[in-house]
Amino acid sequence: MPMTSTYESCLTTNKHLIRWAEKIADLTQPDNIHWVDGSKEEYDCLCQLLVDSGTFLRLNEEQWPGCFYARSTPNDVARVEDRTFICSLSKDSAGPTNNWEDPFVMRKRLKGLFRGSMRGRTMYVLPFSMGPVGSPMARIGVQLTDSAYAVVNMRIMARIGLPVFAEIDKDEQRVVPCVHSVGAPLAPGQKDVSWPCNDQKYIVHFPETREIWSYGSGYGGNALLGKKCFALRIASNIARDEGWMAEHMLILGVENPEGEKTYVAAAFPSACGKTNFAMMIPPKGFEGWKITTVGDDIAWVKPDENGELRAINPEAGFFGVAPGTSAKTNPNAMATLRSNTIFTNVALTPELSVWWEGMTDEPPTQCLDWKGNLWTPEIGRQTGATAAHPNGRFTSPAAQCPVMDEEWESPHGVPISAVIFGGRRSSNIPLVYQAFNWSAGVYMGATMGSETTAAAAGSIGKVRRDPMAMLPFCGYHMGDYLRSWIKMQRSLATTPRIFHVNWFRKDEENRFIWPGFSQNIRILRWIVDRVRGRAMARETPIGWTPYYNDIEWNGLDFPQLRFDQLQEVDRSAWKREVMEHEELFIALHDHLPPEMVYERELLICRL
Repeated sequence: MPMTSTYESCLTTNKHLIRWAEKIADLTQPDNIHWVDGSKEEYDCLCQLLVDSGTFLRLNEEQWPGCFYARSTPNDVARVEDRTFICSLSKDSAGPTNNWEDPFVMRKRLKGLFRGSMRGRTMYVLPFSMGPVGSPMARIGVQLTDSAYAVVNMRIMARIGLPVFAEIDKDEQRVVPCVHSVGAPLAPGQKDVSWPCNDQKYIVHFPETREIWSYGSGYGGNALLGKKCFALRIASNIARDEGWMAEHMLILGVENPEGEKTYVAAAFPSACGKTNFAMMIPPKGFEGWKITTVGDDIAWVKPDENGELRAINPEAGFFGVAPGTSAKTNPNAMATLRSNTIFTNVALTPELSVWWEGMTDEPPTQCLDWKGNLWTPEIGRQTGATAAHPNGRFTSPAAQCPVMDEEWESPHGVPISAVIFGGRRSSNIPLVYQAFNWSAGVYMGATMGSETTAAAAGSIGKVRRDPMAMLPFCGYHMGDYLRSWIKMQRSLATTPRIFHVNWFRKDEENRFIWPGFSQNIRILRWIVDRVRGRAMARETPIGWTPYYNDIEWNGLDFPQLRFDQLQEVDRSAWKREVMEHEELFIALHDHLPPEMVYERELLICRL
């Protein structure tokens, strides 16, 4: 793969893009510049470059064809929310739930950090499309990065290269500029490390100019700027201005034996089972039912000209949490990641295979853990150390998933009939309930709480309010975001029904009550039947809930007493829950839609 320090080999005729790339190169001073064409030959060459530098290890070709293993440094393993900034012109626009900094101050700071930050490295000019190239619902970005790791992961996660340059050359739509550096310049003759990064980290968004600047991290969404940074934080601003929504949601299709297909979107916080739900295989008793995947993490939803809510998955791959993924919990995910996949921060076996907690019933007798240290089951028992990091990941092409929906790349998206919210709660929240109406559903999503996970830096297990699972990802004031949800109903001729699920409720002995995984289709079937007007429900103070006999139990022995325990609505506990809702609402009070206040008062009255 030829590298060049001139612009003669650039792959675009867009003068604005060329000038911007020159400007950033003058600031960061890379040794070389490479314009990414997105070809398989280029990908193979970059992967070999990463193997040669020690960042990648090629896995056993017989077991894991086309797969690579990477291990980050211990201080670069997750999103860093405290180093993530929304630098809007007004602090009020960012809102109290985002870190805000004066954009002029931040630009000055970033200019100092990025000056010379790519010395000794190659700057890659990476064009990418979020959504199918040419789709009216897609948007385009260009990432300038000194990380080959970011480039090869982005090739899996987005549509990149020559087709995107061709779209840019049409000069018909605005391009989101993204600048990324690991912040580890090399002096002449200095040997590189396998995982370059910097102790200082900044992930910065400028909503008005639609810019993203990321410094110091080479990991995940901090470096793959098309993911959370573009597809949620910047896209949420674009969506607000254009009348659509960028959401942290999976999209799936459920088809019954008669061939009736229904698409639903579901918002769960990270590591709450989105990928498992999106790729679910119906269990015994559901012969003839099919679940197809449109997306497992992000949805862009927009009312069409007929007032129907439609959604696309803007991504082209899966960046999934590996621990807990197995042939039992998610066979479709395991089939997807068996080839052409990049594994990061999982364990490495002596046979050049990968392993993580939950992958098999029996752990390997020995392996290298995600830090590169010897790990055995005995060491794990004695020290409590896990072989894989809890946020260990796989990056796999979506096209390899055996249950990808036939419409998953439809330029106009798929019609959404139901919206599902869900968090990780060990008590109080029922297995499933339905909102009384759209406004009540928005309140349901706005007050959703979840116990925090390892996907984000910080404490684990604390319940925090996470409206629509968007708290870390909304690029503007959360109160205005809720207002956008309320307003969206006005553009809809048919309103999707809204539900809440909780797979994680526990009993007195701290055991999960619901079996989850493939059995979740029983709840999904009730949701579809409610949408189609076929299922009964019981009215409770918080919403409509199913009777025991409303659920299809064929193939599962689940006594009514356990189900009633799952579905219990404890009025005293819910009164405390409503008091906790107030904590977030107080922070948002000056931008909070009045509908949220009314819904809270109605809920209090019903309780």
